Formats: sequence, C-alpha cells, structure tokens
Amino acid sequence: MTAFALVRHGETDWNRERRIQGSTDIPLNDTGRAQAAATGELMRGRQWSRIVASPLGRAAETATIIADAIGMPGPELDAAFVERNYGDAEGLTGAELDARYPEGAEVPGRETREAVAERVVAALHRLAAEHPGESIVVVAHGGVIRSVLESVAPGRHREPITNGSVHSFLHADGDLSLSRFDDPLDEQSIFPFAEDFEEQNALARREEHRGGER
Repeated sequence: MTAFALVRHGETDWNRERRIQGSTDIPLNDTGRAQAAATGELMRGRQWSRIVASPLGRAAETATIIADAIGMPGPELDAAFVERNYGDAEGLTGAELDARYPEGAEVPGRETREAVAERVVAALHRLAAEHPGESIVVVAHGGVIRSVLESVAPGRHREPITNGSVHSFLHADGDLSLSRFDDPLDEQSIFPFAEDFEEQNALARREEHRGGER
C-alpha cells in the first residue's frame, strides 16, 4: 500500500485577482509562502518518505517550503502533475472570460478534465509501483486535485479546495481511493481568507455548475 497526500500550492497574485492560471507559471506571493509554511509545520507530525511536485514555480516553491519544514530533501519535479492547460482563457478574470467566451463557447487550447485525470492518475499509479509502502507528498494544483477526486470518488465532494489544503489517498492492490478530503492535519493551514479553487477559476466554476466536463 502507498499513501499519498495531495497538497494544493499556496496563494499567488493571480489567485487573489481571480485570474485563470492553468499552466501559466505564476509565483507564490507572501501569503502563499505563509500558507505553505503553515502546512509544512502541520505535516511534521507524520512520517513521509519523499515529496514530489509539479514543476510550475508556485507548486515547486510550496513543496520546497514543506520539505524544509519536515526535514526532507527538495522535491522531485514531475511534469505529470502540472496544472490543467486552460488555453486562451489563461490570464483572464471571470468578467473577461464572459466577454470573450460566453457560456457554451469553446475555449481554444483548453485541456479536458478527462485528459488531466488520465495523466495524473497514471502518474500516481506509477509512483505507487515504484515506491510501494511509502508515504508520498505530492504538491500540485486545484484543477489536478479536482480531476483526481472526480476520477476516484465522482460527485462525492464539492467542498472547497483551498490554497495549502491536504487531501489523502491510498493506493492498494492496483486501486487508488480517497482516504480523507481536507485531511484534518491541514485545518489550521487554511487561512480564514483562503478561497476555493473554483472561486478563483471562472472556467472551472462554470464546469462545476454544469456538473463537470461535457
């Protein structure tokens, strides 16, 4: 059995401005670094074998801060965990998205949620096969975590995926399952003003309101 803790990166200025980030490489802001440090402190209470991260700066820096807090080497970067590519919508606010791509309009270059889930779940299976019996921290993104959730526990959780939040999964007998959404270890790491991934991402919010990708 392999245990995974999927962690959402800390806040960025684009999160605060509610701009769609996707695969655009936006760094953490000071709040995001504080959130990462708080999550790392809480994670010190458990034993971890390694930390893996998306190579995008906001995830890689979050992972580095957490690694320092739990006394581990820097993260292993894995491109399979990069955030969903939202194509031409990246950088837009909700109002700009509505003006340029009204509800129902196709956004050029957008990666489907199914494609994200396929690559991310495959990567988790690969890590479990390579590191059986380990407890692995994976620092990624809201869209990545939401895609995994909808793949292994469809429709079960619509609660916020906030910056710095931790979500636990188990891999056993070739199967990936959800252990805890918003694992209690992260309760203090969610600042009172931390916002949900969907609230920060207008295109993802549209999909949630429609019940997912169509």
